[in-house]
Amino acid sequence: MKKSFSGLWRWLHIYLSMAGFALLLFFSVTGIALNHTEWFDDMQTTVNLKGSLDTMWLRGNIDKLAIAESLRKTHEVRGTVSSFEADDEQVTVSFTGPGYAADAFIDRADGRYELTETRTGIWGVMNDLHKGRDTGDAWRWLIDASAVLMILISLTGMFMLFYLKRKRLAGWLVALAGLLIAWAVYLIWVP
Repeated sequence: MKKSFSGLWRWLHIYLSMAGFALLLFFSVTGIALNHTEWFDDMQTTVNLKGSLDTMWLRGNIDKLAIAESLRKTHEVRGTVSSFEADDEQVTVSFTGPGYAADAFIDRADGRYELTETRTGIWGVMNDLHKGRDTGDAWRWLIDASAVLMILISLTGMFMLFYLKRKRLAGWLVALAGLLIAWAVYLIWVP
């Protein structure tokens, strides 16, 4: 029975590890990029655009859909509408997505607007995907599923140590050393 449990843990560990390999690689690389954003500062581009909208959309009941879709069509704005605010004089529309933001400031009287669009390049997109910022529910679920997968991989690896007599002590000592190093770095160097 001990041998069958050992085989089960090994089988689970191997196949869970292979299933999570690409995700682990992605989150590891983007974790390094997040830690060193200064390496990618020059990738950000900002563009200021101008135009005008039909003033009928800005009177009374504001036609939010027509305004957003007109901005998308005219300037290839992407992302989701994250904010839509209106007062007596101005309408502000914000679009956000991974590595992307666009803000439009629209004059209600004459329909003229200024649009500022910011793109942070491929590393900005990847960093936002890593954090789950402006990515939607499906991507957030993928992040959660990835975390659960990494937990299962870790647990199956630890359970495998129970069945490896000659490597059990060394394995647990290395795991403990890793934990103690992380704790020491926190205590000593983290403000």
